[in-house]
Amino acid sequence: MSPLRPSVTDVDMTDARPDTLGAPSPAPWRRTIGRVAVLGVILVFAVFWTWALFFASKEAVNRIDDRDWAARAETVCREWNERRLALADYRQIRDGGPDLIRERADIIDRATDMIESMIDEVTAVSPNDDKGMGIVPLWTDEYRIYIEDRRRYAEELRATGENLPFYETMSEVPVSERLETFAGDNEMDACAPPRDLSM
Repeated sequence: MSPLRPSVTDVDMTDARPDTLGAPSPAPWRRTIGRVAVLGVILVFAVFWTWALFFASKEAVNRIDDRDWAARAETVCREWNERRLALADYRQIRDGGPDLIRERADIIDRATDMIESMIDEVTAVSPNDDKGMGIVPLWTDEYRIYIEDRRRYAEELRATGENLPFYETMSEVPVSERLETFAGDNEMDACAPPRDLSM
């Protein structure tokens, strides 16, 4: 063996770095607990998504049991929507001035009158199930709030002659969104508030 190249037995092991040699390895029980914890989390997620996708109730929280009432409401609302469409004004606000905006306020008022008549006709008959009797009056009350928001907006347009934004009552979310959710949950989409204020 060359005198310039020491053999393995010539290496002084005391010069080895203390952080790489002689350091205690993690206890086996700690590695086991870590693996069990990770597997436990994965199992919990797997069980949750299996339940959510295959076993959880898919019924909407606002859905009432009196399906005849909901079907009648859908028919009533669809008929009123068809009448309200006749009010549609497709002129661009930018093409006119304050007079056109005040005309728009009048159209909003007429459309709001129709919405109010629609809700009056829908609620002239009450649902016959407990959930419906509890939740429909709340929906009706919120619809009245939305109707008042529309009337207030029309007055603001008429008073200012300016194309102002529409601000509606909030109840965590805009009241129109809550009304639309109830209508959708009960398969009465025609009873959702119109997206176009002048229709």
